[in-house]
Amino acid sequence: MRSKLFVPATRPEFFEKALKSEADSISFDLEDAVVEHRKLEARESLTTYFASEAFLKLKADYKKTIIVRVNPLDSGHLESDLLAICKVGVDIVNIPKTDSAADIARFVDLLSAAEEDASRTHGASIRLKVLANIESPAALTNGAKIAAQPRVWGLQLGLGDLFEPLAIERYEPFNVHHVMLSMRLAAGTAGKIAYDSAFTNVADPEGFRAEAVQAKKAGFLGKTCIHPNQVAIANEVFSPTMAEIQWATKVLASAQENSLNGAYMLDGKMIDAPFIVRAQHILGTSRST
Repeated sequence: MRSKLFVPATRPEFFEKALKSEADSISFDLEDAVVEHRKLEARESLTTYFASEAFLKLKADYKKTIIVRVNPLDSGHLESDLLAICKVGVDIVNIPKTDSAADIARFVDLLSAAEEDASRTHGASIRLKVLANIESPAALTNGAKIAAQPRVWGLQLGLGDLFEPLAIERYEPFNVHHVMLSMRLAAGTAGKIAYDSAFTNVADPEGFRAEAVQAKKAGFLGKTCIHPNQVAIANEVFSPTMAEIQWATKVLASAQENSLNGAYMLDGKMIDAPFIVRAQHILGTSRST
């Protein structure tokens, strides 16, 4: 999931175009992209679209992962959101503004109830992955505990909500790198993925690229896109390079030949278990792109 393209749920005229795009996943947004008085309209729009044959065909034809960002706990909208989006064809629910493992537990209780209701209605088991946003100081502090919750698939960074209220410069690379690495390590404690934030300056493609490269080097799976023009850059950056694939192939081949040694030399560099895991990840990613 190298790229995730946001689409406001109030813009159904964009739905088909988004699903036909080069983005690996589409994130329909019920939260920040929808003003308060249009929340009901947004839910109804998704309910109608997800029930359509056109949606399921496009998802299958273009092999898209479908995500929905719902409204936060205590917003007054979450339970209705979950009933609207627990549908066949939806893969991941993105929960914003959670600060603790207890918040995730509350959310999962609501999600499970909606999934059970939807499974009875559709006659098919519906169980969504949970992508939890880390976008507050408390959430960053509690990141490892949030990631450890059984239903959490991964953590997603939200730099705007995290930095702006604290007057932290959003586009200062040092600030960004510090938080990226902190969240990646928190996700790693539970073996979960880390996904990068949006880059809101759409007119700065090189800035987007630089931040995507920084995220890749910090071990992130991919990057959020808020404009179609950002998708190709994210796909390029988060795809393994030929040099990486060649290195990984060589490492795994050498590991088989050196089965008697826990650590050995390859091209003047030591190779042991962590490097083999990294090589397996690179080749696994290359096969899925």
